Amino acid sequence: MPNIKPLNKLVTKARNLRDHHSERHRPSGFGFALADSIGYLDPAHWDAVTAHDSLFLSRRYLRVLEEAGPENLFQRYALIFRGREPVAAVAAQSVTVSVARMRKKPASGKAGARLERLEEKMLVCGNLLSWGMHGISFAPNQDTTVVWPAVAEAIYRLRRADKLSGDTDFVMVKDIPDAHAAGAAALSRFSYRELETEPNMVLEISPQWRTYEDYMASLTSKYRKQAKQIEKEVAAAGCSVEEISGQDVARHAEHLHSLYMQTHRNARLRLVTLPVTFLPTLAARLGDDMLFTVVRRDDQLLGFVTTVRDGETAVGYYIGFDRKANADFPIYFRLLQAVVDHAIRLGCRKLSLGRTALEPKARLGARPEPLRIWIRHRLPMFNVVVRGLLHTISDHDEPPERNPFK
Repeated sequence: MPNIKPLNKLVTKARNLRDHHSERHRPSGFGFALADSIGYLDPAHWDAVTAHDSLFLSRRYLRVLEEAGPENLFQRYALIFRGREPVAAVAAQSVTVSVARMRKKPASGKAGARLERLEEKMLVCGNLLSWGMHGISFAPNQDTTVVWPAVAEAIYRLRRADKLSGDTDFVMVKDIPDAHAAGAAALSRFSYRELETEPNMVLEISPQWRTYEDYMASLTSKYRKQAKQIEKEVAAAGCSVEEISGQDVARHAEHLHSLYMQTHRNARLRLVTLPVTFLPTLAARLGDDMLFTVVRRDDQLLGFVTTVRDGETAVGYYIGFDRKANADFPIYFRLLQAVVDHAIRLGCRKLSLGRTALEPKARLGARPEPLRIWIRHRLPMFNVVVRGLLHTISDHDEPPERNPFK
């Protein structure tokens, strides 16, 4: 008797491919409003969907990206409707990336010129300047499993609408957390592939921590001693750690940007680069929802860190420091401590520290929260930029296990 199971599997796979192809080529039944600026959409409709969600999907933050964002990045938006009711919002970014941005050390001469010319246009559903699900928001009380196919159609429509400015073959849906992983699996029916990235390191803020001193008191003697040693070394180097105002951020914008660039150039992946105007514009727009701390020696700024209040979550956002000085005393570690202080003072329940530098963040007490992306590309095997991007995303360290608390 022949074994028919392999044949049945092939038939099932062929049927699924046919069904998925058909689904990709028919409308989802939802309505769509597309825009190149958040100001072109009805504010009431956008807010009805996103008001309960992340600050990074708010109109005041998105306007910062439009006015002071990276030069190779352009915002794109879609509102998804069931009848006249907005049920989901999509914030995407059209970005052009050269091979040169995939290298830590820039190439010079003719080789560098050739790399600059080798580019890929990408559409990212999400935010390349943050981490987390900042590209999709569902209105309250929606069955998201029903709406996810409409999200895929909205991304398709944005890509097609952008064709006049060049073909976009690579699409990324960025930073899907566990809470939305099941619904996002619908993207596989639209030829997207799932990849797990480095996790977001998150510190749960205890209700008992009213001050940074309370946090320090909760550490075991080993980790508390290490934390105090960091403070002592920075102070012994003649440095002070102080908070500055939005006006100070604007006044020192050039120098703060140079500190950011020292950190940025060392990053594994540099798809976009902040301009000088980004941090002062962000500080002005966010006001009390953003704290800015610097490490200063006399009149010289040696490092800075920013923290953004995103509802009940504090986000340790952009950081920059003098790498030469940091080799002599621990500026970076001291700035991480400042972010913990920020989170407690902002009254947040948790602190999101991002993907990089997993070890020092674990020593603070942060634990990993998985994130994943979904990607779609027409001919990835022939594209140097995409190969480099996927290699960087998939080749990441596992987060260490640390428990610094009593």
